Amino acid sequence: MSKKTLLNSKDIEIILHRLACQLIENHNDFSNTVLIGLQPRGSFLANRLADLLKNEYQIKDLQLGLLDITFFRDDFRRRDEPLAATASKMDFLVEGKNVVIIDDVLYSGRSVRAALTAMQSYGRPENIELLVLIDRRFSRHLPIQPNYRGRQVDAINDEKVLVTWTETQKKDAVYIEPK
Repeated sequence: MSKKTLLNSKDIEIILHRLACQLIENHNDFSNTVLIGLQPRGSFLANRLADLLKNEYQIKDLQLGLLDITFFRDDFRRRDEPLAATASKMDFLVEGKNVVIIDDVLYSGRSVRAALTAMQSYGRPENIELLVLIDRRFSRHLPIQPNYRGRQVDAINDEKVLVTWTETQKKDAVYIEPK
C-alpha cells in the first residue's frame, strides 16, 4: 500500500475553523482558559488555532504554551536512539485554569498521559480537555478520549498517520502510509 491522502490543505483549513468555533462555544472569552500544544508536533496545530482565534475571531489575551513531554514519556529509556528534547515555553501557571491540551494525532494515549504528568509542574488546573487533529480510535493503550477531534481515522496498527505542515514540509496535509 502506498501513501494515501486523508486530508488536503483545504480540508485542514475547514477543520481548524470548526475546532476554533467549538472552543469558542465552550470557553467564551478564554479569560480562564489556556491552550497548551505538545512539543514538537502539537505545537504547529496549537499555533494555528491560536492565530485563528486571535485574528479571525478576535479573542483577546489568549494564553498559549508549548510543553515538552520527552522525559515524562514511559518509553523514553526504551528507545534505541536517544530522544531529542525541545524547550517548553510556558510563561504562565495552570493553577485553577481550564486547560486545552493540543496534539496532532491521538494514537496510544501515552503522549497525553505524559503531558498530564509534565503539567503538574505548572500547577493544578480546574479542568483539562484534549483537542487533536486526528483521532486513531482503535489504537488506544490508555483510556483517553479527545473532547475535540478534527477527523476520526480507523487505521490498523501497521499503518502510520503522518501530518505535514507548511512550516516544516511546505504543505498542509494528512497521509496514511504503511510503517
